[in-house]
Amino acid sequence: MLKITEECIACGTCVQSCPVNAIVEAADQYAINENCTECRACIDICPVSAIVD
Repeated sequence: MLKITEECIACGTCVQSCPVNAIVEAADQYAINENCTECRACIDICPVSAIVD
């Protein structure tokens, strides 16, 4: 499953790229929920490479 690391700057770019709305706002960054299909669209668009598998 994909994960958003502490490098996340909460810019929201990944939220807009997710076709299944699997990225949600957490305490001080974003998180990926169980709806994730691992399409990797968020990995490609993250400006700080904070999304890993």
